[in-house]
Amino acid sequence: MSHYVRELPGRGELSGTTSLTRSVLIDMQSAIESNRQEEGGEERLKEAEESHELLLGVRVEKLSPLWQFMFCVGGVLFFFMVYGYVQEAMFRIDGMKPHALYLTLVQFALYSVFGCLEMMLQRQKRKIPLETYFFLAFLTLATMGLSNFSLGYLNFPTQVIFKSCKLIPVMIGSVIIVGRRYGPIDITAVLLMCMGLAWFTLADSSVYPEFNSTGIILIMLALCADALIGNYQEKAMRKHKTGNTEVVLYSYSIGFVYLFFGLTVSGYLLPSVSYFNKNPGVKYAHVGCYALSGYLGIKFVLMMIKLFGALVAVTVTTLRKAMTMCVSFIAFTKPFTVHYVWSGLVILIGIGLNVYGKNRSKIDPWVKEKWQKFNRRNIRIQSEIQPV
Repeated sequence: MSHYVRELPGRGELSGTTSLTRSVLIDMQSAIESNRQEEGGEERLKEAEESHELLLGVRVEKLSPLWQFMFCVGGVLFFFMVYGYVQEAMFRIDGMKPHALYLTLVQFALYSVFGCLEMMLQRQKRKIPLETYFFLAFLTLATMGLSNFSLGYLNFPTQVIFKSCKLIPVMIGSVIIVGRRYGPIDITAVLLMCMGLAWFTLADSSVYPEFNSTGIILIMLALCADALIGNYQEKAMRKHKTGNTEVVLYSYSIGFVYLFFGLTVSGYLLPSVSYFNKNPGVKYAHVGCYALSGYLGIKFVLMMIKLFGALVAVTVTTLRKAMTMCVSFIAFTKPFTVHYVWSGLVILIGIGLNVYGKNRSKIDPWVKEKWQKFNRRNIRIQSEIQPV
């Protein structure tokens, strides 16, 4: 696999493509390199190299910045689209909704097993203090447990309406916790993406309105925890120079202990076990696929956080929500409305602004150069056609 990684084309290995494709790829790679320099990305890259972590057998730090970005984005989009599909399919099983927290317990147990196996194979040792993990585990449990539990009161699109708005608190949390500063273009881009996704999912929820005050409170609490967790993970990984496998293992294993204790004391554990033991093959197969796709998706998100920062990672996961909704329409029959088209355009504008804001130092000179060439050409053409 390492041989395969070394043969991936870098910036100087694009001669086999057309001139237009080569130019676009080089511009993308330059933009990503510029983004790293402007937002402390060189420090993230150095930390990633020190962690020596494999992701699906690929040593990500050996890739060029362009391939790192494409690899992470591809992994996030693919695995979380599978995750969203299986999640919606599970909650369509009769009687599943009241047992969402037990589903989360099994999910956390599988995440812990996956993380432990990876830590053993890669011979990693814990670097982040346990006190930090106690808090991260609480945020992780709040995010995923409350999010899953809210589906017992809300339909899938309504849940996404609220989850799509987490870009704003993530940006605020990034400023407060990490000390990052964002300009008006980044803020406008985030607002547009949130508005577009909310509009997109609102069109669906208007067809199946199942609003419930309890579900709304649960998903809002999950949203607050989600806004904090990405920034705390980034801060901890950068400070202690550790890999994301460690973060996943300890966050979810400690979260499992929290949730197991809570379900046992509350009396929810045994009824849920009894429900899952009825037709266990189908139910546990769904949970296994759900957990595996979610685990791999989280690994890609954490790698993206380490290399490109929390805002870039959340921007990609927000785009993933729109794609998940498209998969939802294909897999689960839903009526169509023109509002989906308009909201999609708003999302695209937000993504475009986000890309422009992060690569402005490269895009502005390029646009200026092209504009000057265009003007010179027009002047030359006009001078040639003028009558003598």
